[in-house]
This record gives sequence, C-alpha cells and structure tokens, in this order.
Amino acid sequence: MTASVPTTGKGGIKRFLADQMRNIAPVFTLIALIVFFSTQSPVFFSVANGLNILSNASITGIIAVGLTFVILTAEIDLSVAAIANAIGITMAFFTVQPDYVNIATVALPGLLAILLTLLAAFGLGSITAFGVTRIGIPSFIMTLAMMQIANGISALLVRGQIAYVFPDFITTLGSGNFYGLRWSIIVCITFFVVAHIVLTYTRFGRYVYMVGGNREAAEYSGVNVRAVIAAVMIISAMCSGVAGMLGVAYFGSAQQNGFDDFLLTAIAAVVVGGTSLFGGRGGIGNTIIGLLVLGVLNNGLDLISIDSFLKILIRGLILLAALIINVYAQKLKESTG
Repeated sequence: MTASVPTTGKGGIKRFLADQMRNIAPVFTLIALIVFFSTQSPVFFSVANGLNILSNASITGIIAVGLTFVILTAEIDLSVAAIANAIGITMAFFTVQPDYVNIATVALPGLLAILLTLLAAFGLGSITAFGVTRIGIPSFIMTLAMMQIANGISALLVRGQIAYVFPDFITTLGSGNFYGLRWSIIVCITFFVVAHIVLTYTRFGRYVYMVGGNREAAEYSGVNVRAVIAAVMIISAMCSGVAGMLGVAYFGSAQQNGFDDFLLTAIAAVVVGGTSLFGGRGGIGNTIIGLLVLGVLNNGLDLISIDSFLKILIRGLILLAALIINVYAQKLKESTG
C-alpha cells in the first residue's frame, strides 16, 4: 500500500500557484475594484449601474467568446473588431436606408438580410481558417491581413457615410429591453452559457484544450488539429459577426471605424480573466471575470471623473499586469512539470 504524499512545502506552493494564479488574481482584482469604487462613488454599487456595466460590456462579451476559443488553441485573431464592423455595415447594406443617407444598398427582406449577413461572417471566417490551416500562414499574420480586408469591405460599402436603419429584429435585440433587461445582455449570457457547455462537456471542447495544451500529443491521439483550429477561427468570426450586427443597432449607426476600440478590449477581457496565451488553460469563466474587471474599471473611472487619457493608461497597466501573471504562471507550470 502506497501512502499519499501531501503537496505541502515549497514545491506544493509552486504547484498551487502554477495551477491557480491565473484564476485567483483576476477575482481579487475584481473584488478590489468593486470595493474601491463603491467607496468613491455613491451610485456605483446600485442595480441600475450594475445593469449599465453589463449592457456596455455585452457586445465586447460576444466577441470575447469567439476569441476564447481561438486563444485556448494557442492561436490569435486580430480581425475580430474589423469583422464585427464589416458585418454590421453589410447588414445595413442589405437594408433600406433613408434618402439622406448616400449609400448604395441592395434592399432585402429582414430575415434574408440577416441570413446573408451571417453567411458573410461565415465566409470571412472560412477564408481565415483556410489560410491558417491549409496554406500554413501563422494566425497572427493571416488575421492581420483579414483585418485589412474587413476594413476595406467596410470602407467600400459605406464610403465615409453612416447608416442608421437595420432589420427590426436586430434593432430589438441590439437596443431593446425585456422587462427592464437589455436584450444584448441576454444574448451575451446565452453565448457564454452555450460556449461554456461546448468547452466543458463536449468532445470538441476537449479537443480545443488538447490542441492548445500540447498540439503534438493531440495529433498522436488522433485529433484532427487542423479541423479544430479551422473551427475555432470560424467560431470567432461568427461571434464577431453577431456582435457587429447587434453593435450597430446598440450604437444606432454603422460607420467605417465604429468598432476600432473593440479589438484591444476583447483580447484584454480574455487575457485579464486568466486564459493562457500559451493555450490549453482558461475558459469562459475566466473571460467573464476579465470582462467584468474591464467593465467595472471603465465605469468606475467615469463615475469618479478621472482624466480620460489616464483611464487609457490605467487599462494598459492592468493588461500589462495580466500578461506578466500569464507568463509567470506558464513558467511556474513548466518548472513544476
């Protein structure tokens, strides 16, 4: 009979830190931010402000869901914001615009416009997947190229103009309410739940973690690594597409640079939450925490009327801290085996 050896001492602490540092640090950061801003602003810790934080984070959250799949496989997608903008503009292109909007459109029934727009998102994701998995272009370069392509589509369709009208169903989901709760929040939560189920309880989810954790071992185990990577690239594009469709309705307009700030915010949400940039560790729960950290930070800084330029600096510093923790946790993991 072999006695179990307790994981105490220096080695046990290192192993614990390697396993849990990415999860613990974001939670403590979120708690600290909530406590701090609650003491600085009398309206911060209220139901109305909480719903405001969730509403502002909902579009980014949908994009971050797709990015979580990609980063878990140790890849990256820099095209998410550009695709979101291009898809939102594409939907406007398929919708009748007012006479004062000088944009050439191909007006279609609302449902058909939505379906074709989703198909466009699928097409962009498929091109990215083909470039990464079949041609062998690194995801950083391929998605950088796709970002330029999507930006070009946006510029070509709107030509500096702004579109204001979208299908009624999308307008409702993007800007409407359901018993006081924004539909965009409900859609975001739905994406989180479905993605968590897929990553946690399905074979495909296990394959995503396997590919990110050890790609060579996954191949030896019979996993079709190229198919998994292609799938997560398409998932990312589809999530970005849905976010773009709801986002233009949420903002009330579709324009050429409407989603420029979303790339950094979405990546930051995934990384700040603790999902490993090296793949294989993290998940939707981490992304939710990261999204809340950024949402609480931005909202709290607005409430205490801090300099807007300083807010950008603070967000960058928090992202840097998350990256340092990410890298340090990876080194601890390697050192503890």
